[in-house]
Order: sequence, then structure tokens, then C-alpha cells
Amino acid sequence: MNPSTHSSNGSGPSEDEWSIYFEVMHEARARKIEFAVGGGFAVAAYTKHRQTTKDIDLYILPEDRERMIEVLRDCGLADYYDVLPYDRNWIFRSHRDDVIVDVMWSMPNQRGQVDWQWLTRGPELDLHGEMVRILPVEELIWAKLYVLQRDRCDWPDIINLIQATSDTLDWDHLLERLGDDAPLLAAALTVYGWLAPDSLLKLPVLVELLARPTHRRPDATPREDLLDSRPWFTAELVRAEEGN
Repeated sequence: MNPSTHSSNGSGPSEDEWSIYFEVMHEARARKIEFAVGGGFAVAAYTKHRQTTKDIDLYILPEDRERMIEVLRDCGLADYYDVLPYDRNWIFRSHRDDVIVDVMWSMPNQRGQVDWQWLTRGPELDLHGEMVRILPVEELIWAKLYVLQRDRCDWPDIINLIQATSDTLDWDHLLERLGDDAPLLAAALTVYGWLAPDSLLKLPVLVELLARPTHRRPDATPREDLLDSRPWFTAELVRAEEGN
């Protein structure tokens, strides 16, 4: 795979950005820290759709969190928290000048943590002359299904990923990952089927999902907190609402 990370209206990462990305990757490998690339680079690899990206997402095992943060600091990257606070429970955001490197070991909603399958099942990718492993498409879709915000929704990525990989995607593995959250996938596939009805014939998994009972068990745990629920409004609007 050799995806383009350029948009039709602009260029991809500069040579300085690539230099920082690879400096971090080389140092992580030197310290035997396993990682896989996600985000826009992974989506572009599977869909062949050109994407602009302002950062690179590196996924690691939770137990490698502190060692990877040390790698970033030794490479001259600082914690982005001082620029803009963020939730450190699942991600460490780092920057050097205008270059951002995000390191993740969990989903934002804590529904799942990175394990060895995240780091080993995906294909290798020639990324600007460097061979790296990207996230498996199943884990990529799994994580993106929960991102439904007013100012960000990852479902368009999911639809494009399904369009590009439906023939080879391991549906059983994805369903196993989702567990009781499989109705989210059914909803995304329904939207996909509306956009591309002829493609439904290639998706028997949708028939299986739609045939499942949709009623909630009396003892079911509420799921409202599973969707990415960061504030929809600006800080000023939030403060205004709290003041009323």
C-alpha cells in the first residue's frame, strides 16, 4: 500500500514534519516499543482517498505509555496540554513547533484498549519511503463507530472504509470486537446501503445484524457515555449555559 496523503487543494506533510515523525518512530523501535499508525494515514491507505492531515497517530500498548512519552520528550516534543488541555486517560498529545504526534493506547470512551491485535493484524505500508504497520481496518472501524459529535463524526470514514474493504474485511472479528455494541455497526451499514444499494448483496453481515433482537434487556447498562461526548459548544457558550 502506498496512499497519498495529499489533498486536491494542498500538499501533505512537509519534509520537516516527516523528519519528526520518523525520528519518533526510529527511537521507539530502538527501544523495542511496538506501534501501529492510525488516523488519516491509515484511512488513506485503505480507501486510496487523498486526505490532509495535521498530525500522525501512533497506537501503542497501555504498558508502553510512559516509555513512549519518554521517547517523545527525548525527541524534543512537548506536552500539548500546555497549549490546549485534553483528556490524558487515553492519549498523549505532543508537539514540536507546529508538528503534532499523538500517541494512543485506548479509545476515548475506554470501551477498548490497544492490544497486540491492533499492532500486528494490519498490513505494512510504505509511508513516504518508510515501512510501517497500520491499524487493522476492523479496529479502525470499531473505534470510529463511537465518534458521533456535532462538530465531528467519523462515520463518513467508516462508509468509505466499508466501500473499499468489504470483500476482505473480517466481519466475524469486527463483530466479536463490538459485542453488544453491534447495533452501531448495523446502523452504519444501513446508511451505507442507502448510499450504495447495489453493494448490499456483498454484505450478508447486514442481514444477520438486522435479524438480531433490538429490545433492551431490563438489566442492560445505559450506553449514553459510550459515544464521544466532548462539549459540542465553545467554552464561552458552555459557561453561559452553566450560568443560567
